[in-house]
Amino acid sequence: MKYTREQIQTTVEDKGYKYFHDNLNKGYDVNIIGVRNSKTKGRVTNAFDDILTISYKINGEWQYHEFNCTTDPGSHWVENLLNKKGVAILKPNQYRGSHKLDFHQGRYLALRQKSDVTVYRDNDRDNNYDLNESKTDTGIFGINIHRATGRSGGKSIRVDKWSAGCQVIADNDDWHTFLGICQSAREIHGNSFSYTLIESKDIV
Repeated sequence: MKYTREQIQTTVEDKGYKYFHDNLNKGYDVNIIGVRNSKTKGRVTNAFDDILTISYKINGEWQYHEFNCTTDPGSHWVENLLNKKGVAILKPNQYRGSHKLDFHQGRYLALRQKSDVTVYRDNDRDNNYDLNESKTDTGIFGINIHRATGRSGGKSIRVDKWSAGCQVIADNDDWHTFLGICQSAREIHGNSFSYTLIESKDIV
């Protein structure tokens, strides 16, 4: 594990975001929190060098998982823009009720964006993500949380086309673990999930 659950909770709450404590003791009141790697200093690494965490309680006991992921678009979509405003880079924030279990591109079950998020738009096609506050865009852009490879036991190494702004888990087995937790959460709490993106430099 790269971080402890307590580190994630403290960082989220220090930012004034909601961290779900399962006060009704129903179980699976999930906290889905992405951690963007600040050490890359905004370079387009095309690597799964971020972390997706999920934490929740079962029978009052905390559970915590980390999965290698990308919170950034791959180099393919940085260079080949889908939107004339620029490639989408999700802005760190908490997005309450932003996702639901639904089909990613109509192909397989994932967490699909259902309400507004804010992204930076970078249209200069260079090797750096431009996180310019004057070039943000808010809306529904298909910023989903999904997997890379669909091969059982497989793990993707390069982001390439896997993300045009989505949050993408590299390892197929990790993905099925994450998805199973979300399906259990849906049965208890309904089909609405919040997503929080923080930066590693803020974790102490």
